Amino acid sequence: MAGKLIVFEGVEGSGKTTQLEKSYLWLQANGSDRKIVKTREPGDTELGLGLRQLLLQVKNTQPIYPTAELLLYAADRAQHVQEVLLPSLATDTIILCDRYTDSTIAYQGYGRGLPRSMIDGLNFFATNGLESHLTIWLDVAVEVSLIRTRLRGKCDRIEQADLGFHQRVQEGYNQLAQAFPHRIKRVDASLDEQAVQEQIRAILQQHLSQ
Repeated sequence: MAGKLIVFEGVEGSGKTTQLEKSYLWLQANGSDRKIVKTREPGDTELGLGLRQLLLQVKNTQPIYPTAELLLYAADRAQHVQEVLLPSLATDTIILCDRYTDSTIAYQGYGRGLPRSMIDGLNFFATNGLESHLTIWLDVAVEVSLIRTRLRGKCDRIEQADLGFHQRVQEGYNQLAQAFPHRIKRVDASLDEQAVQEQIRAILQQHLSQ
């Protein structure tokens, strides 16, 4: 497998989607002879798009229970790995992915309180053991991230969760970064967009030159 799976992670409003797009354009403009694709979880397959709508739309009816939520994300990931990630990696492609397995640990594990052993087992099953080669964690205070999210307008189901949930998610990312420093690289996402992008470019240059 010759390609690279580079994942962008962070709490809501951390800027990961914006920075992924900036990184994609920068890599394309700087003469890489490798194909570069951008993708996301959930929702970058036909099946995943339907699951994304189920997971993120706001309803006033019966809530989605944590275990059901976990399984829906796993179903999206299993389809995504087989349909998008593995074929791209087999062709020496650089993949920039908006969320992957660390999101599940942070949100459903730390945020929802589901057992880590169950999440790890399900992640492994859904991915066939495929891990990111590099994860860029955009670290920003939850209070700042939620202000950014609300300024964007209408919030989805996850964004509408209470402050305690988002604080637990942030702590999850912090713990993951400490546990896997070789794979997860922290970026100070409290700075302006260009300063954040410069940090990311330095990380990408170092990683892709190895």
